Amino acid sequence: MIPNWILSLKTLNSLDLSGNSLASLEAPLPNSTSALSSLDLHSNKLQGEVPNWIFSLKSLNSLDLSGNSLASLEAPLPNSTSALSSLDLHSNKLQGEVPNWIFSLKSLNSLDLSGNSLASLEAPLPNSTSALSSLNFHSNKLQSHLTYLDLSGNQIQGQIPNWIWIFDSLQELNLSCNSLESLEAPLLNSSYVLSSIDLHSNQLQGHFPLFLSSSYLDYSRNNFSSSIPTDIGDFISGSYLSLSSNNFHGAIPKSICNTRGNVLDLSNNSLSGNIPQCLTQSLSHVVIDLRRNNLSGTIPDNFLKGCNLQTLDLSNNQIQGKFPKSLVNCSKLEVSNIGNNNIADTFPCFLMSLTTLCVLVLRTNKFYGSIGCPKTNGTWPVLQIIDLAHNNFSGDMPGRLSLTWQAMVSNKDDSPTNLGFSSGFSSNHRCKNNPTLRECYSYGGETYNRETYIDFYYRDTITTIIKGLELDVVKILTIFTLIDYSSNKFNGSIPEEIGELKSLHVLNLSGNAFTGKIPSSFGKMRQLESLDLSKNHLSGQIPPEFANLNFLSHLNVSYNQLTGRIPTNTQFSTFPSTSFEGNKGLWGPPLTSDVVLPPPILNGSSSDPNSGDEIDWDVICVEIGFTCGFGIVIGSLLFCKRWRKWYYRAMCSILFKIFPQLEQRFGNHRRHVYVNTRR
Repeated sequence: MIPNWILSLKTLNSLDLSGNSLASLEAPLPNSTSALSSLDLHSNKLQGEVPNWIFSLKSLNSLDLSGNSLASLEAPLPNSTSALSSLDLHSNKLQGEVPNWIFSLKSLNSLDLSGNSLASLEAPLPNSTSALSSLNFHSNKLQSHLTYLDLSGNQIQGQIPNWIWIFDSLQELNLSCNSLESLEAPLLNSSYVLSSIDLHSNQLQGHFPLFLSSSYLDYSRNNFSSSIPTDIGDFISGSYLSLSSNNFHGAIPKSICNTRGNVLDLSNNSLSGNIPQCLTQSLSHVVIDLRRNNLSGTIPDNFLKGCNLQTLDLSNNQIQGKFPKSLVNCSKLEVSNIGNNNIADTFPCFLMSLTTLCVLVLRTNKFYGSIGCPKTNGTWPVLQIIDLAHNNFSGDMPGRLSLTWQAMVSNKDDSPTNLGFSSGFSSNHRCKNNPTLRECYSYGGETYNRETYIDFYYRDTITTIIKGLELDVVKILTIFTLIDYSSNKFNGSIPEEIGELKSLHVLNLSGNAFTGKIPSSFGKMRQLESLDLSKNHLSGQIPPEFANLNFLSHLNVSYNQLTGRIPTNTQFSTFPSTSFEGNKGLWGPPLTSDVVLPPPILNGSSSDPNSGDEIDWDVICVEIGFTCGFGIVIGSLLFCKRWRKWYYRAMCSILFKIFPQLEQRFGNHRRHVYVNTRR
């Protein structure tokens, strides 16, 4: 037994009695104080219960009881305080449940309970706080019915320990949005299959781990810098695989086609080489997202009939060749984005037969020719976004075709469609109109509750120009609509039918060769927020109907041939002068001030009706009359001698009548002046 008096030595700071045959601890003497900060009793023969008085030693920081035969822990005394920061109980005979009070020791940083026979963990006490930074349960007999573990959105750092895989019943693991750097493999080189593993938005690096498999596997937004393993398809066969926003390089391995998942997201990496032929032949993939890589070659033209693809995003690569005509076999296609590549082809009229198409992005390629499809009877009733900017399209802009785009045409009551998110799944699933994304998801065209299956939801992303800025639209609302035909070679007049798109939010026709007047029907587009008609050959006036566009926050009509006064309303007063520059015939705020006269009227035509009530001719006439009268009087005094004499005599007479004393003082001087003037 360790005698109690030894703990009462006031100057003793550290005590090491390890490697002996001590069997018990005697409680300290009453009212005794101890300065002991470190106590090492490892490798003794201590048995029974760890006494609670040991947690009342106010100066004790480090306690090592490892390598003994202790079987249980006694709860601390009520209202006792402990400065204990390190507690080592490994290699004992602790059994049963890890008590919850141990997580309430406010100063405890390190706890080692490895090498025991502990079977479960007791939930922490309510409102308890813990400073634990190191916790070791290695080599115990922990058993748990834990199926869902979510530690996301914390500040956890370091390594994901391998003991986390001892929970046999664990199905869903979410450690996303932390600062984890590495992932420790399970013991015995085994692999683990979970329903859901979410590790996105950490700092994981090194090689891709193959020991984990899951229906939902998200490693996005980490720092992996290796190539994708060539045998990845032999280990991972889940429905959702996201490796986006890492530093993966090299070619896409062919084995990835064996995953047969619904969602494959490899975007925002440094992958190179060709797109595997087997990937476009897949009938299981719903989403293929390869945007923002360094992929080259052509798009395989081998999409099969019965293709379930709903989102194809190959934008921001170096792909060449033709647009694949076999894509028409994907009858459920909603999003087709091949922007920012080197595709050289005509407009894909064959896609008009796909009534499910919501987003078509062909921007910054080498497309050419007309976009009219006279031989095609199909329509795009749910089209929300069509972006053809920075190509070589030419010819007239078809107007009647746009009237078939029902998603851009207002409802009968002019109300916008319900809020929702465009996903890579079925357009008619119930989640579409459900703003609570975490409550349901779509899988294979069906909708499941969170209680039954894993919650995953893919969000389409496009890069486009909105209000003069290049933006990444991550969440595409079902009410967001856009037409961008900028930087092409379109000519002719802008069709009046465009004004019928009452639910259109963004319209960009800049950098073309459009002529004629701006359609007055544009005033009907009450939802329009951004309108860019700059760098064309448009003439005439800005339609006064533009004053009805209350939501318009960006307007650019610069560098055209517009004339007349800029409409006056509150909305137009907020636009900068650069929105109207380059039009020699335009005037009025904010381009010029109101005092500037309007340009001369040609061919006897009537003046602008907007200018009649702005110039006050009465004030101008008074100013002109005053100036002329003042000039006549001063000129007569300066250049006519008779007028000067008369003016002098008249002024003197008036002053002497008002002030008689002046005549007595200056009378002789006046007579002298008269004499001189006679001479």
